[in-house]
Amino acid sequence: MNPTNPVVKLCADGMKAEAEGRGADAKALFEQAWRERVDDFDACVAAHYIARHQPTADDELEWNRRALAHADSVADDRVQSFYPSLYLNLAHSLEKVGATVEACELYSTAAIKLDGQPDTPYTRLVRLGIVTGRQRACATVAASLEDHL
Repeated sequence: MNPTNPVVKLCADGMKAEAEGRGADAKALFEQAWRERVDDFDACVAAHYIARHQPTADDELEWNRRALAHADSVADDRVQSFYPSLYLNLAHSLEKVGATVEACELYSTAAIKLDGQPDTPYTRLVRLGIVTGRQRACATVAASLEDHL
């Protein structure tokens, strides 16, 4: 991502605020990024981070869906490396609202999107989230299926 992009910079500042325990400041920076978006790429990035600060699981799910929809509307390859995280977060939101079958499927999609990405601390973190999410959601789906046999 281009660190000179104003929306990316606001989101980076928001992530720094989160790391420092300043959640309200982070939320304000992410919301400012949303207001300053100029295209679907910007909207995707801002929505992804706004989702983290929603009061309910349903609201978080809506923002994660919005982030993915905006990513799908980007006409170039700027979001390609972001897709694994988008699918991971959408799957986790679905899991939180009890949509475990769909969550299991999207964790698998996230894993496919991660395939071929360079091995970095960020991709290792995303991979760990995918693996643990799949274990939780897919195990729940399997147990539910066994109960119906």
